Amino acid sequence: MFMSRYNLKNRDIIKLYKIIRDILVFKKLKALLADFSNELQQTNKPENSIDFNTGLAALLVEVMRADSKIEQSELDKIADILKTQCELDTSQVKALIDKVRPMVEAALDLHQFVKEVNAKTSYEERMEVIELLWHVAFADGHLDDYEDHIIRKISSLMYVAHVDFVAAKIRVQESLAN
Repeated sequence: MFMSRYNLKNRDIIKLYKIIRDILVFKKLKALLADFSNELQQTNKPENSIDFNTGLAALLVEVMRADSKIEQSELDKIADILKTQCELDTSQVKALIDKVRPMVEAALDLHQFVKEVNAKTSYEERMEVIELLWHVAFADGHLDDYEDHIIRKISSLMYVAHVDFVAAKIRVQESLAN
């Protein structure tokens, strides 16, 4: 009845259906892109920006988290490193650690943190960063295989040669033995 009233044929109905379907799909796609854009803007807010201090702190926290145990000795070592290397006071260190812990947990990989550290350091300074990571790993008196693995991974991402990676580990072990 509807078809005869408006003089429509089956192919016209199919064309009309496809047009309406395409419009609905387009609207859903547009809404999805808008949601993605809003999420991206939230991620790029200044409080989530990564500078050298944030990148370094994130790498230190990642080493601490590697063995799935958060030891106070490791937190204390991270705080000491950030105070001396980044010239921060106690409240700034606490704020920085509180900032990076959820960032590290939410991060899919370490590239965003390593990228910032690499951009601001020379090769020799990156070797020093690897030593700092070893200090965190050894802070609880035990080197876990996961800690070793994550430092190896970070070292590779920082383009530190394996021989320098091993030398940094040995230097830290010897400094702790004395």
